[in-house]
Formats: sequence, structure tokens, C-alpha cells
Amino acid sequence: MSEGRGAAVKTVRKLIEVALPLDDINRAAAREKSIRHGHPSTLHLWWARRPLAAARAVLFAQLVDDPSSRPDLFPTKERQDGERDRLFAILRELVKWENTTNEELLEGAREEIRESWRRTCADNADHPRASELFDPERLPAFHDPFAGGGAIPLEAQRLGLEAHASDLNPVAVLINKAMIEIPPKFAGRPPVNPESRQRALGAKKWKGAAGLAEDVRYYGQWMRDEAERRIGHLYPKVRVTEAMAAERPDLERYAGRELTVIAWLWARTVGSPNPAFADVQVPLVSNFMLSTKKGKEAWVEPIVEGRNYRFEVRVGPPSDAEATKRGTKIGGSGSPFRCLVSGVPMPFEYLRSEGRAGRMNARLMAIVAEGDRSRIYLPPTPEHEAAALAAAPKWRPDSTLPERALGFRVQQYGMTRWADLFTERQLTALTTLSDLVGEARSKAHQDAIAVEEAGSAMERRLCDAGTGPAAYADAVSVYLGIALSRLSDIGNALCRWKVSMTQAVGLFGRQAIPMVWDFAENNVFGGAAGDYLVSLGNMLKVLDRATSSGAARSFQMDARTQSLSVGKVISTDPPYYDNIGYADLSDFFYVWLRRALGTTLPDLFSTLAVPKAEELIATPYRHGSRDGAEAFFLDGMKTAMGRISRQALGEYPVTIYYAFKQSERRDTGETRGVVRTGWQTFLEALIESGFGLTGTWPMRTEMGTRMVGMDTNALASSIVLVCRRRRPDASTVTRQGFVKALRRDLRTAILDFQRAGIAPVDLAQAAIGPGMGTYTGFAEVRTPAGQRVGVGEALSLINEVMEEILSGQEAQLDSDTRWAVAWYETHGFGTAPFGEANTLATAKNTSVAGLVEAGILHARSGQVRLLRPEELPKDWNPATDRRLTVWEMVQHLVRVLEGEGEIAAGQLLRRIRGQAGAARELAYRLYGVCERQQRTAEARAYNSLVISWPELARIAQEHHGRQQRLQ
Repeated sequence: MSEGRGAAVKTVRKLIEVALPLDDINRAAAREKSIRHGHPSTLHLWWARRPLAAARAVLFAQLVDDPSSRPDLFPTKERQDGERDRLFAILRELVKWENTTNEELLEGAREEIRESWRRTCADNADHPRASELFDPERLPAFHDPFAGGGAIPLEAQRLGLEAHASDLNPVAVLINKAMIEIPPKFAGRPPVNPESRQRALGAKKWKGAAGLAEDVRYYGQWMRDEAERRIGHLYPKVRVTEAMAAERPDLERYAGRELTVIAWLWARTVGSPNPAFADVQVPLVSNFMLSTKKGKEAWVEPIVEGRNYRFEVRVGPPSDAEATKRGTKIGGSGSPFRCLVSGVPMPFEYLRSEGRAGRMNARLMAIVAEGDRSRIYLPPTPEHEAAALAAAPKWRPDSTLPERALGFRVQQYGMTRWADLFTERQLTALTTLSDLVGEARSKAHQDAIAVEEAGSAMERRLCDAGTGPAAYADAVSVYLGIALSRLSDIGNALCRWKVSMTQAVGLFGRQAIPMVWDFAENNVFGGAAGDYLVSLGNMLKVLDRATSSGAARSFQMDARTQSLSVGKVISTDPPYYDNIGYADLSDFFYVWLRRALGTTLPDLFSTLAVPKAEELIATPYRHGSRDGAEAFFLDGMKTAMGRISRQALGEYPVTIYYAFKQSERRDTGETRGVVRTGWQTFLEALIESGFGLTGTWPMRTEMGTRMVGMDTNALASSIVLVCRRRRPDASTVTRQGFVKALRRDLRTAILDFQRAGIAPVDLAQAAIGPGMGTYTGFAEVRTPAGQRVGVGEALSLINEVMEEILSGQEAQLDSDTRWAVAWYETHGFGTAPFGEANTLATAKNTSVAGLVEAGILHARSGQVRLLRPEELPKDWNPATDRRLTVWEMVQHLVRVLEGEGEIAAGQLLRRIRGQAGAARELAYRLYGVCERQQRTAEARAYNSLVISWPELARIAQEHHGRQQRLQ
């Protein structure tokens, strides 16, 4: 029951509380990472953004009834399973990127959501406030109180809910405004710029945000052209001289031509530590390679001439590739540098002291130009170095960087202000463009007034919910400012030149601001990455596809004090303990956004920097110690989650994402590795805030259907926790009673997970949901001595009971298989003495001879070993096998799946239909053995078999039906 709803309401279990087609969701989420054009993540950078596929699937399953909760409609288990399969089919289509704008499919999903809501309204028809709270024609609203990059509110809007997003961070709020609030506000409007008006002659119909996007494109082009007129002289073209062409055959065709520069490559320099060369600024270069593309290799050769040196560009593979790739480093990555002219080592502490003293400079190392559909690498020239040094920005972001912060490394090298992260030319370009955002807004405003023949000084602005010419011009300027902010990521002095791609890459390849020794300075008028129009164009691909229906709002709010969640559906992605310092990192963008949009959205950019003291992350730098940081995080998250649990619409569960890191696990007896920091702390905050858990779903966005590795962060990038408000009348139970309840609840849940095809790699995390559901179903769990059983111990017990249940499934297996499992746990497919095998065979009521007869064991010269899948006979027929075992069924399925594919494996599965359930359970068991013992390749095989099981079963059924028709 949420705040303000009064009497209790009737609730039913939702699909997400029972089952999900998890592998299909994970596969779509992983694939989405490779999609760039038009993906909302390219609107503006944000860290750890949730995949749209995952957010859409979670919301749909959170809003739709599970068939088992509607026995009046689906009275039998068969009918419930059939209806669940139908919902799964919708989900499988819904998560595909190609269907993101499939209006027919989306409308079908919305109707499923509306139908579940109408049932809820009917269930609560006798509620005292039914007419007010349960309107079957109006879906409940949605709220994400930690909106961040906006993936979840966007998908809520796409699924037909009125979406509300809030965040403490103004950059996140702006991103959400641009994604969900502004496009619907101006949907269907034609562009106001004179060029588009003249071309369209009023006849064209502008769907969605297409008219707005056209205006952003027009005024962005004007900004770029005007900027080039003002500062284009700072970005000269490079001339290929006859002398250059004479030395390099690859330049002959360009002799006498002027080429557009793509980027200037610089090396930072410090004074040599050798007293004899103290006045020489020597380069710090991590890699002299310019291109490693086969047949297009290019590199920089430093030529030392006494006390001086110069850089030359060579083409073709270098004679000493390792030395070239090492640059002026003594060793590999992380090693200190050496002085180029004297060879004296330069340790990092020396470099830091030089930087802090203001003695770190930069020297031009190479020029990258645009040739005839290829990159041309040229040596530096004095003219180009002088052009860069001639820049004199009229403004610079002089606010200070944090002294210490998560992911920051540059302060120790003397970079203490945001302006220090840019060259003078970059500062000039960004400042010029930020000024032009305001000028472009004025032009758009005048053009909008001319179109509407309305507008005055008193009309409402965008920040006051206006929709007239002034508000429209504000909307245009928001996207122009965001494009400028995007540009700063690739327009700073910490961008690396990526030799494999032959282009510069942005600063934020990860959530950090690391030191970069040799950097690429892009040409903002070069027509490639780093050009304002390229930045704008990538952003406009998102606006062109923007959802333009459904009201939505974005607010700046602290999750600990907000009241926006009252009576709303909640799904959210809160900060992850100490993973990412969002506020400190986003100041990088904020300083430019505030300059460009401070008068457009004055409330959002009223502070000099992003709020930090209230940010809910566990950073010791702010709180004095790790214990202090953990206490702050726990208390703050408990407060925030407490508000959500009290305010959220009780008819629906709350879903919360948590970025589970496998590095928070350790292979010990304690919880098989869950440690206090992060995961356990977050669960404690949830439970103490009044939530109980009803589900946990691992979302693996780094992989498709295969494991990349064992015990690595690739296994589960986040966990979705499904929560309900805990019952106020819950009782206290003993530890023994809790374990008894766990055995009952987990046995059913694990069987359901296995039937649903949950991959073995995800089973342990999925089992936490029902396990913690049992734990949080009690007011308290206490030991015989009266001590409280905490979350950490509860997690440990859940793991123990899960292992017990999986081991117990072996009791239903044949004797030969039980022997094989026990042997495999100890020896895998390795060799061991006959006597040991014979002793175990006696204990399992079988014999070594019988195991050899069964075709699963090789025995010779007093040694035995299990046969590997690839060693098994290819003509095996289960129908004629006189000693059929579940073990060999699994191994043959692995062999056929890996060697011949799903169709052949499905046909084989049809021939062992009577034992299929036991074979699938054994595959889970064998995966668990491999995971504990880090047998990666074998674990992958069993995991793949289980993941493929639904498709194999479909093929088996289809083949069976075909055979029956032929008969």
C-alpha cells in the first residue's frame, strides 16, 4: 500500500515475479551495445546506462499479470504455461532493436499492460476510493527517482505510461528532458527556419519530432559556419610540398595540394632529468605508431641530433615494431619513461613534480590529413604549431577539479582546473560555439515569431512549461547545447589516437579521467570526428527517432526527499556503491552546458557545479574513511528506498537495478563469496527500508548466449531486484525454521527456473530472489542464542540450500550416472587409478566393467577416465543402447550441439524424450561443478546446452509431429 491510498488493495503476482525469457533479453541487450546510429545513448554520454532492451522487458513484465495469479482465466497449469509462453513470445519480439519503433508491436504490448490494469481495477471495484484510484481507462504514471541516462523512463513512455524522471544531477535531468519531455511537447510542428519553410511550401507533414530536428540541423549548420568564419584561421589546411613528395612515394599524388587536417597529434613534454640536458623539453610518448592497419602502416620516428630532436613520419611496417609501439616508455603499459636525448629514466614521481610545477608542455608530433578516401600522415610543421599557439580564448572554465575523486588521475600532474584539460585552441573553439548557441536561439526565436505571428517579451519560456515561440527556441538551443557538450568529449587534450581505427577516441571510454601522454587534437571543421556538425548529426539521429507521444517530465530532485513517487509505478537504477563518481565526472560537461544553456534553463544551471555532498555513492574522499562512506551510502540509500517503498503504487512490484560485480565474490566458504561492500550493503539498505524481495534476475549485457569467462565481470553486469513492501504482520522465525522454509521455497523455484530455461550461469543469482523473498517474509530470523541472522548469513544459507537441492536431484539418476558425477567432481575427464574407480563404483552400486559397457568410461593398464563428448560414437542410438545412462545423454547432446548444431541436437533430444528432464537437470549440476573448479570450456558447453534447450525442445516436438503425419 502506498502513501495516500488508504485502505489495502488487492494485488496479484506479475510476470517478473515468476518467470522471464532471460536469455532472449540478455541476447538482445548484448547486441544493442554494438548499435550506435539512432540509439538514445548517443544523444549524450552517460555512464553505466541500462540497455533499452532490458529496461523495456523489465517494465513489460513488471506491468503484466502472471497467468498463475489469474486462476479464474487460466485454471490449469497447462493453460497457465500456455499463456505465459504467449507473453514470452511478445517479450522476445519486444526486446529486438529492430522493433524499437514497430508501432503495431508496441501497441500490442500496451494493450497487454492495459488489460492487466483493467483486471486490477475490477479486483478493487469495492475499494472506498475506487473511482479515484482505479480508472480502467487511464494507466498509472511512472517514476524513476534515479533517472541517470534515461533509458528506463524512455521505455516507460514507449510502453504508454506517463513518464516522470528525476535525478539530483542536472546533466542527467537535461538528458531526460531532451529524450522524453521536449519531443512530445513540440511533436508534429513544422520547422520554422526560412530554408525549410521555403522548400516545403507548407505542404509536408512533419511527424513526431522531425520538424524540431530539422530546425536543430539548420541552426547547428549556421553555428558551425559562423564559428569557422570567426576562428577558422586557427585550423589551417596542410600543404604537401614537393620535398615531402620526393621523399615518400605515397605522397606523390598530393604534391602541391592543400589537405584538410583531421587531427594534430601532440606529445606532452617535460625537462630532461639529466642536468646536462635540463633545458631540453623531451617527449612522453606511449606509442609511436600512427596506423596498424595492414598495408597502411605508418609511424613516427624521432630523430635525435645532439641536444635536439625532431619527428619524421614513416610509412610501412617499422623495423623494430615493439620499440615503436613502446614509444619513449622503458617497458610496457604502466612503465616509466626514458629521456629521448639522454636515455635517463623518468619515474612517474618526477613527471608529477614537473606537472605540479607547471613545467609540462606539449610538442606537435604528427599531422593527420584527409587524402583521397584515406588518411595521410605528415610530419609537424612550424606553421601548424604556431597556429595552435596563436589561440587566445576569451573565457575558460576555471572552476577546480576535486582534489581526489573516483576515476580521476590528472590532478597529480598539475591539472587542477577544468580548463587544464583543454588546449588553448580547443578552449577557443568550445567558447565560440557556446556563445553561438545563444545567438542561434535568438535567430530561432525570431523565425518562430514570424511563423506564428505571435510572441512577446511576456511569453512563457521552456522552463515555465511554455510552448510558444520562445519555448520552441529554447528547445532548439537545448539540442545545440547538448551537441556542444558531446563535442567536448572528443575535443579535449586527453583524447587518444587509436591506431587500429586511425581516429581519435573520446575521453570517456570508461568512467574515469585518466592521464594521457600523447593526445589527438581534432579539427572542429574537419568533417570527421571532432567536427561540431558530426557531433550534431549523431545526436539528431536520436531526435529523428524520438518517442513523440505521451506526456513526460524531468525534474531535479534528491531521491531521499522527493515525493514524486506517490502512487506511481517505480523502476530505477540507483548509483552502485563506489563504482562511479557521477557528479565529479559530469562537471566536465556541466561547465560547458552552464555557459551555453544557463539563461535557457536557469534553475537547472543555477549552481557553479554539480551537487556533490548529497550524491549517494560511497566515496571515502568525501566522508573521511571507507567506514564513513559505507555508513553514508547505507543510511542515504535506506532513506531513499524507504520513500520509494512507502510511496510506490502497491499494485505493482518495484524493480531496482544493481550493478553486481563478480570481483565482489571470493571462492571461500562464506557465501561462496558475497562480501559486505556493495551488494550486501545495498540489500541491507533495501530490507531496512521496508522492502521484501520477490525476484532477482541477472542481466548479462556483455555477452550473448555464451560465457566469456569464469569469475569475471562479464558474467552479470547487473541484477534486477523485484521488490514489494514487506508485510507489517510478519512473524519472527528461528534460523532452523528459516532453513526449513528455504528448502521448501527454493526447491519449487529452482525447478521452475530450470523448466523456464534459466542458464546455469544465472541460476545462483536468480535463486537469491526467492531465497531473499523467504528471508524478508519474516520480521526477523534469529539464532538459538537470540542473535539476528543478517543479510550476509542469509545469502550464505541460500547458496548452501541451493547446492543441496541441486545435489539432491542426483538421487533420481541411474547408478552409472551418479558414479560419473562423483568421479567428474574429483577428476573431470582426467585419468586416475582403477582401484579408486572400483571403490567408488561399489559405493554407487555399479561396477567399472558395467561403466565401460555403458560406453562412458575408458579403462586400460590400471587407469580409468571418463570419455570426452568428442570421443563418443557418432552413430549412437539411445533406442538400441542396452545400458542407457543420463550421463551419456548429456554428453552426446553436447557433442552434437557443438559439432552439428541445434537441428541435429533437437532431433537427438526427441529420441530421449522420456529422460529429457533428468538430462537438463544434470546439465545444471555439471555446470555448477565446472564453475566451482574453474573448468571454463566445459562449463561453457553445459551452459550452452541449457540455454539452447527451449529451441532443441521445439525442434524435437516439430520433428515428432512431422514423423506422426508421415505415418
